Amino acid sequence: MVILSKQNPLVKELASLKEKKGRREKGSFLVEGGKMVREAFSAGMRVLRVVVREDYAGETYLPPAAVLGADAFAAVSDEKTPQGILAEVALPVHPLLPPRGNCLLLDGVQDPSNVGAVVRTAIAAGYEDIYLADCADPFSPKCVRASMSGVFFARLMHGSREEILSVLGVPVLAADMKGEDVFAFSPPEQFCLAVGSEGKGLSDTVRASAAFTVRIPMDNRTESLNAAVSAAIFMYVLRAAQHHL
Repeated sequence: MVILSKQNPLVKELASLKEKKGRREKGSFLVEGGKMVREAFSAGMRVLRVVVREDYAGETYLPPAAVLGADAFAAVSDEKTPQGILAEVALPVHPLLPPRGNCLLLDGVQDPSNVGAVVRTAIAAGYEDIYLADCADPFSPKCVRASMSGVFFARLMHGSREEILSVLGVPVLAADMKGEDVFAFSPPEQFCLAVGSEGKGLSDTVRASAAFTVRIPMDNRTESLNAAVSAAIFMYVLRAAQHHL
């Protein structure tokens, strides 16, 4: 049966997952596109249902729980040009625990695309434990899309700044323009890299907790870098420095 109405209860329920309130109430989030849906399965995520548009001709991986007409599917999708397949996936729950290796603390990063891009790079660079304080929801459609499946593999832990700092148990490296040149810095054996927002930088709480402060040297015509770009540079430079110790 093809569901045509945007007022259908299932359509409205799925559409609610585009909002944080809906994701919190349902305990699930949306993954869109054939590649992302396939990777959700291969990553071992708990896929609750697969939904396809009635004209979708690609692989569905499981019998779809729902087939939607074009208008109904568009009401659920967050994509400008939907591929015709999406999945509802259970939100992973990770309690606040100490990191298993080098980790990342995102402090007040509110741009969803930046959060997603940082998660994507963190997984690539080997920083699987990511702590989020007052950040954009990493399971919002924009974050999930920008993470390119990174949210399936990261251990994303939420808490207040004080709660996060109390469980870390490793030195905090604050990313700040007043710090040491990161290219000449010798990092400790294990650390937590703290990155703030472009506009406000790190909070006073996180900055005060830092054992070290590091910066990316820049031409004096440049005030700052995009948060995701700077986080990527820091993560790779610090990892390379550790490997050379």
